[in-house]
Amino acid sequence: MTEALRNDEAMPTPKLQALKDFTLAVVCKRGNVSESDLVAFFAAGYAQQQVLAVILGLSQKVISNYVNHVAHTPVDKVFEKFAWAKK
Repeated sequence: MTEALRNDEAMPTPKLQALKDFTLAVVCKRGNVSESDLVAFFAAGYAQQQVLAVILGLSQKVISNYVNHVAHTPVDKVFEKFAWAKK
C-alpha cells in the first residue's frame, strides 16, 4: 500500500481508494472540499469523524515536515532502509 501511494497507483480496495482521493482533495483544495468529495467519502463507508481524522493526520504531518526541514533532522538509523526520495 505504501508503494502504491508513493507511486500514485490505485489502492488495493475501493474504500482505501476513497480515503486516498478524499485526502488528496483536502490537500489540493486546502480544506475547501466540495459536497461531492464528502458524498463520495461517506459512500465508501466513512463518517464525519473520519473527515476530522484526515484533517488531524494532515496537520500533524505538515507540522512534522516543516520542523524536520527547518531543523535538518536526520532519519533515524533504524528507519534509513525505508527512506524514500521522489523520482
